[in-house]
Amino acid sequence: MGGSARVERGSRDATAPTAPTGVLAGAGRLLDFWAISYRRMWKASFIGSFVTPLLYVVAMGVLLGGFIEGDPAKLEGATSYLMFVAPGMLAAQAMTTVFGEMTYPVMGMVKWNKTYYSMIASPLGIPDVVLAHLAFVTFRVATTCAVFIAVMAPFGVFVSWPGVLAAFFVQLLIGLAFAAPIYAFSAGLQDESAFALVFRLGMIPLFLFSGAFFPVSNLNAWMETLAKATPLWHGVDLTRMLTQGTVDWSMAGVHVAYLLVLVIGGWFWAVRRLTRRMVL
Repeated sequence: MGGSARVERGSRDATAPTAPTGVLAGAGRLLDFWAISYRRMWKASFIGSFVTPLLYVVAMGVLLGGFIEGDPAKLEGATSYLMFVAPGMLAAQAMTTVFGEMTYPVMGMVKWNKTYYSMIASPLGIPDVVLAHLAFVTFRVATTCAVFIAVMAPFGVFVSWPGVLAAFFVQLLIGLAFAAPIYAFSAGLQDESAFALVFRLGMIPLFLFSGAFFPVSNLNAWMETLAKATPLWHGVDLTRMLTQGTVDWSMAGVHVAYLLVLVIGGWFWAVRRLTRRMVL
C-alpha cells in the first residue's frame, strides 16, 4: 500500500500543470545530480573529444582533401576541401554526440537503474526531469563542439570569427533538434533492440548523405530533395554559411525555423511519451 501511495503521489506531481518558471526551478534542482554524473565520467570522454576531431581533420580534410581540387564553384564557395568539410564535421559531431547520449542512457534511467522513478517520487514532475536531461545533453554538445572548433582553428578553416561564434550556438540548436525527438523515441521503448536500427538506418545515413562531406547537389534529384529535408543538412548548411562568412539570411532563417520546430515538437512529444511510460 505504501509503495502504491508513492506511485500515485508521483503520478499527480508528474501530470500536474507546471508553469514555465516552475519547470526551470524543478530542472535546476537536478543540477547536482548531473554535475556529479559528469564528474564521474568526464575523463572517459576527454581524450576522445580531442583525438576524434584531430583525426577527422587530418584524415578527411588534409589527406583526402589533398586529392580534391578546391574549386569554389563545386564546393559551395569553399576554396579548399578542408574548408568545405570542417563545418560539416562540426555539425555532424553535434548530432553523433546526441545519438550517444539520448539512446541507451535514457533507456537505463527508465528501465535498468530506474533513476527517473526516484526523481518523480519527489515533488519533481516529468517536465522537470526531461528539461534537466536535455540541458545536460546540451552541455555535452557544447563541450565537444568547443573542443572541435579549438582543434580545427589552427588549420585555417574559418573565415569569419564572429560567424564561428554564431556557429557554436547553432551547434547547440542542432543538438537540441536531435535530442528532443530521440529522447521521446527512447523514453517510450520497452527494450533497447530498436537502437541498432536507429544507428544503422538513422545516424549513419544522415552522417554520410547530409552534405557534411560532399555537396548534396552531386546526388540524384530525388536524393538531393530527401537530403535537404533532413535536420543535419539544415545544420550543416547553416554552419558552413556562418564559418565561411557567406550568410544568406533568408535561407538561414529557414534553417533556424526548421530546427526550432523540431526542438519544440520533440519537447512536447518527449514529455508525453515519458509520462505515458512511467505514470499512466
